[in-house]
Amino acid sequence: MCVMSRFTAEQVSELNDKLKTPEEVLQWGLENIHPKLALASSFGAEDVCVIHMLAKINPKARVFSLDTGRINQETYNVMDEIRKKYNTKIEITFPDAGEVIEMVQTHGMNLFYESAENRKLCCGVRKVHPLNKMLGTLDGWITGLRSDQTQNRQTSAKIEIDEQHDGMIKLNPILDWTWDQTMSYIKENDIPYNKLIDQGFPSIGCEPCTRAIKPGEDLRAGRWWWENQSDKECGLHMDHSK
Repeated sequence: MCVMSRFTAEQVSELNDKLKTPEEVLQWGLENIHPKLALASSFGAEDVCVIHMLAKINPKARVFSLDTGRINQETYNVMDEIRKKYNTKIEITFPDAGEVIEMVQTHGMNLFYESAENRKLCCGVRKVHPLNKMLGTLDGWITGLRSDQTQNRQTSAKIEIDEQHDGMIKLNPILDWTWDQTMSYIKENDIPYNKLIDQGFPSIGCEPCTRAIKPGEDLRAGRWWWENQSDKECGLHMDHSK
């Protein structure tokens, strides 16, 4: 894993007070951490906004994505649209084939429907382990997190020391954006986006673990809809040591 953050908690707190806009946060990250800084993108609405900003600040900003082997074709489509529009090299990571084989042979292909523990196991094998491998080559990473997505994200800051990943820097530039702000930014800047959004999928994960939401439902109600609301955290942003 990378070395401990060279930024102290006090410095990070001062940066959060100083840097107000998403562009300012990204500019700081690119000036201080690039090329050991990359955006982890699932190509949802939030991520494509951040990619647009990164491309304007530094066309060589790095973007990586986790191909779990269970994502939608629409996600592959927008991935290619983004790559062509911004001439961006997208670094794709995959889960370890041996881990996947052992998991599905032991628990079945649809293990995630059977229990929260099985779902977290699947997230671990398909998402968290490849993420950790990628983060081991970096000193900082960028996300498209928004604080109103889940309870767990309401305590986040735009610039954080990521204690789950050996104290590396984690940037959440659009943390205080709303869903409406996100979609308005996409429309105003003609950014390619996942067309599943138009079909009622504001939050998009793996195909078997995502459904369209119903009128009046929470924006993330379609993620792991069979679980309790409090358990609905992405495998990338939860503490798997618990």
